[in-house]
Amino acid sequence: MEYWSEIVGQPEAVRALDDAAALDVTPSHAWLITGPPGSGRSNLAFRFAAALISRGQDREAVYKQVRARTHPDLGVLTTQKLLIDIKAARDIVTTAHYSPAEGRYRVIVIEDADRMPERTSNVLLKALEEPPERTIWILCAPSEADLLPTIRSRARSLRLVTPSAADVARLLHERDGIDAGAAERAARLAQSHIGMARRLASDPDSLARRDRTISIALGVQTLGDGMRAAASLVKVAEADAAAITESLDAREREDALRSLGLPPGAAIPPQMRSQIRALEEDQKRRSTRSLRDGIDRILTDLLSLFRDVLLTALRADPELINRENEAAIAELADRWGPERSLVVVSAVETARERLGRGITPALVLEALFATQSTAAALAPAELSLGGNR
Repeated sequence: MEYWSEIVGQPEAVRALDDAAALDVTPSHAWLITGPPGSGRSNLAFRFAAALISRGQDREAVYKQVRARTHPDLGVLTTQKLLIDIKAARDIVTTAHYSPAEGRYRVIVIEDADRMPERTSNVLLKALEEPPERTIWILCAPSEADLLPTIRSRARSLRLVTPSAADVARLLHERDGIDAGAAERAARLAQSHIGMARRLASDPDSLARRDRTISIALGVQTLGDGMRAAASLVKVAEADAAAITESLDAREREDALRSLGLPPGAAIPPQMRSQIRALEEDQKRRSTRSLRDGIDRILTDLLSLFRDVLLTALRADPELINRENEAAIAELADRWGPERSLVVVSAVETARERLGRGITPALVLEALFATQSTAAALAPAELSLGGNR
């Protein structure tokens, strides 16, 4: 099935969606696609959306429009904020009642459906209870537990798995033309997260920032080291977020000016300033979210490092994620032992949970490295008596 060739490591899901999108089948009116970050939830959702809209031989042409978010029969609900607000949900529900303009169905994709608070979810629930005849909803979330039971019960669920690093590397090599060795390293370091693997393989700056993250963490021994490491990694995350958003912000501003009939660099008439201000506010929210996402990526990288240390300390003969740092990992495992290593792994997991609750990223990292430096100084007996409280 060449149309689905970009979808990695999800053969059962692809078969189910391809069958559901067949011309002689009436598909379920709502779908819930769940899977871990990097499993390809959004890519699969938009491929499925194009297949549902398509009338047969035009799948690829429809997908190009769907990917660009320009197809008239596609609606997308997403957010640059931490939560999807109720007004955005009401607006998209209103469009659900429009008849398809060109395709077989009108399809509405909700990315990050787990970001809907209960009030917002209830707006969607009403639309799912009384679905328009030719509208199909596709919701994406990390797990079914992230949505209200009443919404889960009204959607057909499709669970994705984490693709293997070998599958991700093969995709990068065959589709993007990336050297096989570089593709293998990127897929391994990204822990099979497809989007991150592509960035690490194609952007030397992204790979250098990850290498710096690991180097900084390996250098923490004292509390002072930890506080300096926290400050440095916030700067790493800020640089990563800026790399993602700056070119996108400039392109969006240029497009907005063009749509208003203004050449690049022209003065903005007073009556048009509110539209540009709204764009700038959206971009500021995206920048904030990108920074938090960058901190979470750093924490994911640190978790991979300290799990490597823990497994090495346990003499588990692990296949290291951070193979390039094998000597430093072995030295740290000998110095910490399993008890200290487990304390630090738990501290990273706690840091990710705190970040998800909206705690300031700098404070999250400072608390993590304070725990790391303290754990490194304590004896195993002290740890068991509460050193990780």
